[in-house]
Amino acid sequence: QVQLVESGGGLVQPGGSLRLSCAASGSISSINVMGWYRQAPGKERELVADISSGGRTNYADSVKGRFTVSRDNTKAVYLQMNSLKPEDTAVYYCNYQGGLPWVVYWGQGTQVTVSS
Repeated sequence: QVQLVESGGGLVQPGGSLRLSCAASGSISSINVMGWYRQAPGKERELVADISSGGRTNYADSVKGRFTVSRDNTKAVYLQMNSLKPEDTAVYYCNYQGGLPWVVYWGQGTQVTVSS
């Protein structure tokens, strides 16, 4: 089992910034991918960005140049969100994938609202 605890969501004006954090605990594999997905009302959950334990990153086209995913070890991942837009409003979920067999875990979600 892997537990994911997110923090850092909130309300921000367009053009502002937020930083999301996610801490993982439990049976963490040394080889994993951690990242962020989001789900807006009436839409499917989508990948925002992820980063492997080896440091490879992957971003959705809609956030490239504005968001940065990072990690400081195998157990924590961050999402720095700059130049936020109203269309970034969604519930953001931390995601962990790893191990043999490959397993997937989700955080509880944190609301990000971009509005003036």
